[in-house]
Amino acid sequence: MFRNSVLLATVALLAVAQQAAAQDVTVSSRQLSADAANAMVVAAVEQCRKDGYKVSAAIVDRAGNLQAYLRDSGAGPQTFETSRRKAFTSAAFGITSAEFATRIANPAAAGLKDVSGVIPLAGGVPIKAGNEVIGGIGVGGAPGGDKDEACASAGLARIADRLK
Repeated sequence: MFRNSVLLATVALLAVAQQAAAQDVTVSSRQLSADAANAMVVAAVEQCRKDGYKVSAAIVDRAGNLQAYLRDSGAGPQTFETSRRKAFTSAAFGITSAEFATRIANPAAAGLKDVSGVIPLAGGVPIKAGNEVIGGIGVGGAPGGDKDEACASAGLARIADRLK
């Protein structure tokens, strides 16, 4: 009886080990093309320009690396950093940077504001292909985060029909 139990356990372990060895050891992920990223920052800056605002727009990839950036003529020097950090915040958490600001108001999540690279200001929107976050777009420089977010959303809308 004991011998049969040991044999059965050994066979089960071998089956699990064989199954684990057959599994993929690499993963694939989607990323935004350079052309799409550039189209998005142009669309975001154009929208803000139409609205009368001088802004910067930034795209980061899923890992938070800057992929595209555009600063409109006359946009303030701070707009580079704020647009990039808004994009990073949205990519990192998969939510708008405005929603991030709301979340950290909760004492249980307040420590998230100390994560390097994030900023609790509206103007960042996650870029998703289906349900997968593949990056973030951020805009900085309009007189209010809601206006920045509207321009970021216009940038995202430029390619939204091609995100799957």
